[in-house]
Amino acid sequence: MFVVSVRSSAIKTGVLSVLLVACAAFGIFAAGKSVSAAVTADKTGLSYLAGNAAQRVDFLAQFGWEIDEDPVEVSEVIIPAEFDSAYKEYNDMQAGHGLDLSKYSGMRAKRWTYTVKNYPGYENNDGMVQANIFVLDGAVIGGDISSLEKDGFMQDFNYPKENTSVYGETTNG
Repeated sequence: MFVVSVRSSAIKTGVLSVLLVACAAFGIFAAGKSVSAAVTADKTGLSYLAGNAAQRVDFLAQFGWEIDEDPVEVSEVIIPAEFDSAYKEYNDMQAGHGLDLSKYSGMRAKRWTYTVKNYPGYENNDGMVQANIFVLDGAVIGGDISSLEKDGFMQDFNYPKENTSVYGETTNG
């Protein structure tokens, strides 16, 4: 059996208490900083907050999207540790919004999928266009707007500048 006896003075106890409080404060600050860095990463003033349903709806609305507020699907995904060519291309699309999924390699995130109600040319085809957002620690870290059609499309969050028909043709509008 190993026994240690320590005599503590009031000064040692006070110094130890101050150090513990300082370490705890630093830990709270560092944990909050990682989320706030992702939330305020965009210089245009876009909010990347997505910790609750209203924030996820607001995130997509700031790009012009109207969605059904109830998600079609919520799933847990693991960001790959190494990106293949398809994931690299997908991540390149994220760069347009200052997002980079490679920072989260190997981490678990939630994917929220919503039905888009106002994609140009698809307004009457309910459920054909969906918004996917990847959320980690209450902030959007990536996502896309995509069509469920056989020869569908995938794009970043920006609202399209051209009108797209349901047949894939575009017209300047």
